[in-house]
Amino acid sequence: MNGEIECDELRVSVMNTDVDGGKDEALGVLSRADALAKAKDLGVDLILINPGSEPPVAKIADYSKYRYNMERKSKEKKKNAKSSELKEVKMSYKIDKHDYEVRMKNASKFLNQGNRVKCTVMFRGREIQHDDLGRELLIKLSEDLTKISSMEGRPKREGRSVSCFLIPRAEVLKAIGDKKRADEKAKKAKRGGKSKTKNVSEDGSADIATAVAAEATTAVAEAVALDLEEDDDDDESLDDLLGGDDLTDDLFG
Repeated sequence: MNGEIECDELRVSVMNTDVDGGKDEALGVLSRADALAKAKDLGVDLILINPGSEPPVAKIADYSKYRYNMERKSKEKKKNAKSSELKEVKMSYKIDKHDYEVRMKNASKFLNQGNRVKCTVMFRGREIQHDDLGRELLIKLSEDLTKISSMEGRPKREGRSVSCFLIPRAEVLKAIGDKKRADEKAKKAKRGGKSKTKNVSEDGSADIATAVAAEATTAVAEAVALDLEEDDDDDESLDDLLGGDDLTDDLFG
């Protein structure tokens, strides 16, 4: 990296730093000095990616970001590898059209799930002398599924059978990964919505409790005021009974 690179010429690209991703910017073949100067101007590092190619390949990037991206891709690759299974479809080299379509449909379903598929043509007894027909059938199956898969190697004979492996194309795996991420986001959003509803419910309950307490306080205040009014009425009735002349005032004043 940087000054430790000893190659005179390098095929250089600049790492794309956009959030949405995208292709790196290819600068072509540069001298070691020019590549280091370009990296210095951008304030990042010159990283040797493939020293074995001709010329060696290097990337201008922030080393910490580059390492983070590589680790993230490695984790995603391992995650996809763990979820991938090996499925198998078997058939005879004399298979009819309907049965062939059924096998192709099954293989297509497995591939769209991100699985590798082993396709096997079985032979009985002397049928093995027609193993070339088995290879042709496997090649035809691979061509019929070429939009979603590619053949890994060539068909091989194994005892009394001929088989090959079909693997999902990168676009299929990307679509599966995008769907998984979308489902995870939807689940998180759903959990967040439930939590928000719960908080709103709790806030509503608190408001109701406050309102009930306020009503109770008002009722108590009104009751006290009513008692006071009744006491005043009693005083006025006593005055009426005893009279309001000067003698009464002198006696009770």
